[in-house]
Amino acid sequence: MSNDTPKTPLQLAAERHDSFSRRKFLRGAGAAIALPAMASLMPREAFGARKVLAPKRMAFVYVPNGAIPEAWWPAGEGGADFALSPTLSPLSKVHKHLQVISGLDDLCANPGPDGAGDHARAGATFLTGVRIKKTAGSDIHAGISIDQVVANEIGHHTRFASLELSCDAVRKSGDCDSGYACAYEYNMAWRSHNQPLSPEHNPRFVFERLFGDGPAKQRVANLRRRQAEQNSILDYVLADAKSMNANLDGRDKQKLDQYLTSVREIEQRIELTAKMKVQNPEIDAPAGVPVNYAEHVALMFDMLALAFQTDSTRIATLLLAREGSNRPFADIGIPSGHHDLTHHKNSPEIIAKVQEIDRWYVQRFAAFLEKMEATPDVDGQSLLHHSMIMYGSGNADGNRHSHDNLPIVMAGSGGGTFKTGRYVKLKPTPLTNMFLTMADGMGATRVQSHGDSTGRLSI
Repeated sequence: MSNDTPKTPLQLAAERHDSFSRRKFLRGAGAAIALPAMASLMPREAFGARKVLAPKRMAFVYVPNGAIPEAWWPAGEGGADFALSPTLSPLSKVHKHLQVISGLDDLCANPGPDGAGDHARAGATFLTGVRIKKTAGSDIHAGISIDQVVANEIGHHTRFASLELSCDAVRKSGDCDSGYACAYEYNMAWRSHNQPLSPEHNPRFVFERLFGDGPAKQRVANLRRRQAEQNSILDYVLADAKSMNANLDGRDKQKLDQYLTSVREIEQRIELTAKMKVQNPEIDAPAGVPVNYAEHVALMFDMLALAFQTDSTRIATLLLAREGSNRPFADIGIPSGHHDLTHHKNSPEIIAKVQEIDRWYVQRFAAFLEKMEATPDVDGQSLLHHSMIMYGSGNADGNRHSHDNLPIVMAGSGGGTFKTGRYVKLKPTPLTNMFLTMADGMGATRVQSHGDSTGRLSI
């Protein structure tokens, strides 16, 4: 569309909605709570256009060390009539919102002349599609990741162009994998070829970033004051909430109350974990990070859901654990390290343990998707419907360190970008082809290629 082409009433209303959703907050002393979309507060023009446009959202959730292929892939030839595999069975409640996609490759992670280091390559090339430089020094070289490509084009529509999350404490220097710098394993998002975007692994700090107000030093000061006074961030905005409540209809009054309750519950959980004195010699947990890994993962998924619900951002990455992670899972009776177990040497007993870990991660992802499905968007559809959530790994079979036929699930249709409820079996295809289609769905129309892409994926 040229700059001279008049915009339709629907486009004008959508732009007003974008502006409105960015500036609507409950404010108080040093705090700002972004609100979910509510029909009572929508500009009249949006209703005059007869349709309220919900924003589209995109997220990438990474799990380490691949998956046991035999337990991951559904049986059959694909299509809509498929049964979830043992590993993916926890996703049964959101089955209709899924695409299980085989045939996607990340061949940039293959060894080539660089030899060992598949974990570093898998992590750093997953969203970039660019072969990385083998170095343990500061002269790292990867490529811009697709989340940042899209953020550069549409990120101005939200308070945060993108959100980077992790459940691993970030290492910023040193050699982490056979001569590859730690930066390659601990970062999914790359702003440029030599500038990774370090993710936040402390849920308290994520919460403060989303709901605190002012520059960084001011937010820290406000946090310390609230901790000293043992008051919730919501206590500073209750007066504004009461005033707004008078302008809402019955349905939105209930929606506001439920939303504020959910924020309060999450904050209380973060406060509780910050006060816990439990010492676990296997996990170095700074203040605000739960000792229990399952709770940490759940909190980070909650932060992601809140960020999308409040339209604080529309683009996010969540690294559940760095590639090559050797985390034990004693809570489910597996005290051995994950990475060590993936080199199972075809032992049925060890394979069963890896499969159980694979399923453990999928269970956490399923809980997040169920919450997204249960959360209504401004147009009455669910947050999940308007999202594209890719879940997967840059390793396929951890035992072989293979990078073809990656374990990938796409959840949500992106508001109709994808058909869901299907098992899609592709011929070998670069993973980056999928990214081009996702970029189109997000409205990032200037993205013509990415990494090793060969064209858009039509599925």
